Amino acid sequence: MAEQLAIRHAVVTMDKGIATLTISDAGSLNILSTPVIKDVIAQLKILRTDSSIRTLVLRGTGDKGLIGGADIKEMAALNRQTGEEFISNLREMCDGLRQFPAPVIARMPGWTLGGGLEVAMACDLRIASQGAKFGMPEVKVGIPSVIHASLIPRLIGGARAAWLLLTGETVDSATALAWGLVHEVVPDDELDSAVSRVASSLAGMGPEVLRQQKRLLREWEDQGLDASIVASVREFGAAFETGEPQRYMQEFLDKKAARHSS
Repeated sequence: MAEQLAIRHAVVTMDKGIATLTISDAGSLNILSTPVIKDVIAQLKILRTDSSIRTLVLRGTGDKGLIGGADIKEMAALNRQTGEEFISNLREMCDGLRQFPAPVIARMPGWTLGGGLEVAMACDLRIASQGAKFGMPEVKVGIPSVIHASLIPRLIGGARAAWLLLTGETVDSATALAWGLVHEVVPDDELDSAVSRVASSLAGMGPEVLRQQKRLLREWEDQGLDASIVASVREFGAAFETGEPQRYMQEFLDKKAARHSS
């Protein structure tokens, strides 16, 4: 039976090393208001201390979208100071996902827009349904796309990022996949099984090596190539101190031997 940990706007279920964080009570499109953002931040702070978590799945309630964007009603009343406070909170939420020790999978049905796409960019893997739509429409309401939108040019290239950010237009799932905005697109009714398949695959690997690999991915973003290569030699050696290479390599060899003997 799955264990549940509830904060009003961020409900977590735990099952066999897979934590699923569901944005809740945030409207049909899981809109990001300050209370929602702060509850997700609080939940992530709790979860990051749990070493039993092999992977984290981020999802919204229902299938209308992962996150339909930030709360325009709240943002319309902001000034410079409160605007910076609001976006700083969203930055902290995105950083909590991007720096989460274990891999994070974004479940993306329906609409993922604006701040929601920034949140998705902070996740490690993005799995979308065929009917999904993606966009950064902030310029249409008078604000620029900021914080983790800065990851978009790195992911899909400058020209595509410019079109997405300057026009505010949406793209469909096929375009998002071709551009590298998402990693996998599946039929709408197969989204949950696809997310479960990937999460279960990750949960079946050594937890230490997955956390080590994610940390290296973050470090490589800021390091030059030569420094990354030198540091990775040390990391390779350190992996053998966890016992995971010995265990998983022996299991591989045992299965191979069993196949050959049958």
